[in-house]
Amino acid sequence: MDLRLRGDDSILLVFLEGQMFMKNFQIAASLLAANFACLGDDVNKVIVAGANALHLDAMDNHFVRNLTIGPLICEALRNYGIQAEINVHLMTKPVDSLIIDFAKAKANSIIFHPEASSHVSKSIALIHEQGCKAGIALKPETSLSYLDKIMNDIDTIMVMSVNPGFGGQAFIPSSLEKIKQIRDIIDKSNRDIELMVDGGIKVSNI
Repeated sequence: MDLRLRGDDSILLVFLEGQMFMKNFQIAASLLAANFACLGDDVNKVIVAGANALHLDAMDNHFVRNLTIGPLICEALRNYGIQAEINVHLMTKPVDSLIIDFAKAKANSIIFHPEASSHVSKSIALIHEQGCKAGIALKPETSLSYLDKIMNDIDTIMVMSVNPGFGGQAFIPSSLEKIKQIRDIIDKSNRDIELMVDGGIKVSNI
């Protein structure tokens, strides 16, 4: 599960597994948790259950030690009739060719790791040229200094609260401080940048 926090969301009451929460977040359901033998049906179920978006993790067995799914899955979901927002998390190197392929497959937003791009600003511009929102993903060890020159260009900052590569990992507690720091950076920027938290999000910590 991926958690998306916005500074301007209204506060709502939601129930998750019988527990009540104040809600100023959105939930992007991870496709890695789906049954791929009946993917379209599984996606419909999470949308009906209240997911705000879908999160597609593309891994290449190069940038990370796992191999998952590519643009054909995104395209297949659109052809199946899925209209929900699809945000793509590229754990791949390089990124630019896949940016174009996922945009053609009708992804809404594309998020990549700055370490995987030979020119971060150009990759961000390429995403926008394709008509998608652009985001940066920060691994637990990635410095926030990557944000210094791109805050005026990005739509999303995604904090990895696990090490990228495999689903089902536990939330890394030190991620909380990084989330706070980025929230402060976003607020000071006076820009409507979405803050995402990716990995280990569940009822006990949402």
